[in-house]
Amino acid sequence: MKAILDTLRTQLTGQVVGADEAAYSLLTALLAGGHVLIQGAPGIGKTSLAKTLARLIDGTFRRVQFTPDLLPSDLLGHSIFNQPTGEFEFIEGPVFSHLMLADEINRTSPRIQSALLECMNESQVSIDGVTRPLPTPFLVIATQNNRYAAGTFPLPEPQLDRFLLSVEMRLPGLEDQAEILRHHAVGMNGSQLEPVVGVETVAEWQKAVRSLPVSDPVCRYIVTLCEAARSHRDLNDGVSARGSIALMRAAQGVAMIEGHEAVYPDDVKSAFVPVLAHRLTPAGDEYGSEMPRRSRVVAVLREILENTPVP
Repeated sequence: MKAILDTLRTQLTGQVVGADEAAYSLLTALLAGGHVLIQGAPGIGKTSLAKTLARLIDGTFRRVQFTPDLLPSDLLGHSIFNQPTGEFEFIEGPVFSHLMLADEINRTSPRIQSALLECMNESQVSIDGVTRPLPTPFLVIATQNNRYAAGTFPLPEPQLDRFLLSVEMRLPGLEDQAEILRHHAVGMNGSQLEPVVGVETVAEWQKAVRSLPVSDPVCRYIVTLCEAARSHRDLNDGVSARGSIALMRAAQGVAMIEGHEAVYPDDVKSAFVPVLAHRLTPAGDEYGSEMPRRSRVVAVLREILENTPVP
């Protein structure tokens, strides 16, 4: 299994140059059965990364551009009357896919953002009194463009809490930028990629991840880290119980990627910042650009990691 996961990582980072951290986070979320929020400026490979992952796991991919005039039915689906049969027929929306890219999720209204809550929490859609399951695996990758704040609707805390982890993508270094140009010069667009694994296997991996042992000392370590974040004077919006569970699940995903037979403290450390960074804000900072705020939160979280004893 580790060999296949290593191949997935290699293919992702080979197709989207300079996105090593984001690729690792996407695989972690995929294995843990969670969802990912990618923050960053336009044109740095967020969409390409999502499309490449869907191709590599041989899954269905849908991309939705979030705009202020988007309707819930545009996401979830709708029923139409079929005159020949005399019955209503349900037309599935983009959420009925293995991987859905919610592009610029903060550019649509809170009403549309909340339409994703049941999908992300329960992997199902309830419309017209009927509950329909979503495909397995089901992964939402939402992008958030923080450079242009005009016309955006910040994601509320309950919505942010549904994302297992978040990652910030930045413009890669000069050598990586040159490699990107070389890829485009020879026409490498990802269409030639072959699937590395099937969605059925990914679903089995997710079950295996949830069964990875988490010892009592590691559980206490997770709780101690989350409590330190809750009580830190420089942080607002304390970590919820869902956040603690998310840290454990993400640590299980990291352990699977690293080939560990159980969750180790180092796995928790690797997952700590991506899982909590979007759930917290700097104390006394209600406004301002998102990126500096995230950087300040990350700095505090790294300080907590350094000061919290490892069991």
